[in-house]
Amino acid sequence: MNLFDFFDTIYPISPEAKKAMEQIIREKSYAKNEIVQEIGSRCRTVYIVKSGSATIFYYKDGNDITEHFAFENDIIVRAESLFTRKPTSKGIQAIDETLMLGIDSESLFLLYDRHHDLERLFRLIFENEYVNTVKRLESLQFKSAKERYLELLESTDIIQKIPLKYIASYLGITQVSLSRIRSGLG
Repeated sequence: MNLFDFFDTIYPISPEAKKAMEQIIREKSYAKNEIVQEIGSRCRTVYIVKSGSATIFYYKDGNDITEHFAFENDIIVRAESLFTRKPTSKGIQAIDETLMLGIDSESLFLLYDRHHDLERLFRLIFENEYVNTVKRLESLQFKSAKERYLELLESTDIIQKIPLKYIASYLGITQVSLSRIRSGLG
């Protein structure tokens, strides 16, 4: 789906706003496992996955922890850094060959003053991401690993292409536990 067609499903923007957005969007491809944003850096870009998949990750006790997955037309941003303008202990990594659209955040925020429809569009996008984050936290608190895995299966049809280590980490379980859950479903 074209980016602007996707935006229209959330909140239609004017032709002038689309033209202004086109000026600040950069397309970039990332190789499998390539780091998109380093841990410890400031987030200055809002990414939208055009194809492939990516993850937000961090390290805890020497373990690589997957916090978030992003697939086609998903936004991926380290919001705590984007809005505070401070470095973060999280990074962004491509899981497989991934094509992303990068939007410079400073340029985007400047466009808000001239194009209120863009501000509304991105407010709705960020609100949706916030709700998804709360749902994820509630899922970790109140649902079993099996229920969380089934939810993940419902959210994307490319879950089979994601390495088990990412899925297990995202679910908060070991790869062995994930293998048991998967074998119990088949």
